[in-house]
Amino acid sequence: MELSSIASQVSSQASSQTAAQMSLLLLRKTLDLQAANMAGLVQAAAPASTPSNPPNLGNSIDVTA
Repeated sequence: MELSSIASQVSSQASSQTAAQMSLLLLRKTLDLQAANMAGLVQAAAPASTPSNPPNLGNSIDVTA
């Protein structure tokens, strides 16, 4: 192997490794932003209200048909 081909292989591996690291950093940032957005949506959601049905409704089931 020639020295120039080895140098070009090392250079291409280094650039692909850098690109992979940048992609991973971008993915982490995206996930952090999505988590922050979801936290805001969960907090903004209306809390579940108590049912307004009468207390005797739903206490028994008629299974005869």
